[in-house]
Amino acid sequence: MSESHLLAVSQLNKETPNSVCITFEIPDALREKYRYKAGQYITIKYLVDGKEIRRAYSICSAPSSGLLQVGVKKVSDGAFSEFANTTLKEGDALDVMLPEGKFILNPEASTSKNYAAFVAGSGITPVLSIIQAVMEEEPLSSFVLVYGNQTLEEAMFYSELLKLKERYPNRFQIEWLFSRKQEEGAMFGRIERSTVNYILKNKYKELNFHEFYLCGPEPMIDEVASVLKEHGFNQKQIHFELFTTAEKGMLVEPHDGTTQITVTVDDETATFTMPQNKSVLEAVLEQKIDAPYSCQGGICSTCIARIVEGKAEMRKNQILTDDEIAEGLVLTCQAHPTSATLVIDYDDV
Repeated sequence: MSESHLLAVSQLNKETPNSVCITFEIPDALREKYRYKAGQYITIKYLVDGKEIRRAYSICSAPSSGLLQVGVKKVSDGAFSEFANTTLKEGDALDVMLPEGKFILNPEASTSKNYAAFVAGSGITPVLSIIQAVMEEEPLSSFVLVYGNQTLEEAMFYSELLKLKERYPNRFQIEWLFSRKQEEGAMFGRIERSTVNYILKNKYKELNFHEFYLCGPEPMIDEVASVLKEHGFNQKQIHFELFTTAEKGMLVEPHDGTTQITVTVDDETATFTMPQNKSVLEAVLEQKIDAPYSCQGGICSTCIARIVEGKAEMRKNQILTDDEIAEGLVLTCQAHPTSATLVIDYDDV
């Protein structure tokens, strides 16, 4: 489940003063394993002071390109992002897990849809892949990108987006926003309620939008999604991806006992007793079981497993739908047992 391979960095391009684009070399024998859908991410394993950390980065290249590329923006105290922007060089090898993720587009050549994306900062990375897939594989569809940054200099993939606009002038439109400097042809400020209303009711009022992709800070995503719902769009039309969240979550039921848990990973099963005040993932990793995980914050989908028997409560959930939860799926990094026994299967997802 946590399969990974050492991949060489074949190219390292400076995107902005604080971000880089990493291209990985994929051996022919691994090409099928690293095939991905537009919008998915990879997880990079990295050692810091002898301790393994994992960081998920969205794939920014188009599935049809044959490339595997990610954009990494340097963040304050970011263990890997700092390394990627200052020390990593071409020829270095990184331990990379296989592509995954639910923030995806499945293009169909006969589809005719109008898409829109509201994106801030490094949130452009998965959306860039999605835009390219729409342009290349859905010739009857259009895309409107609303892209916010502090300054033009900090806008990742600015040149690539302009080239896409030039290549598909009738199908791809970009609305730029900058919050710290007024630029010609761009809006000033951040993506907020008035921005969404302007796009839907003014600038593109003639378009009947079918699907939306949101990626950026959690408050922006919440506000944009709320306005879209006020305009009559339903949850299935609104796709979002969180990179970080301030939401800590909370548990309603008491978790002061112990649970006998049985876990299946890669066809191997282990049974042990765990305290209910720990998450399933925490307890599994303490047993040296190689369960899949990445963010450990409930914002990616890497640690999903199925509850076969017993019950668990999630501290928070921004990934799984009600139907998936009803089917027994759970984010193990957020799940705390509420029953005396619990059977979890990471393979059955």
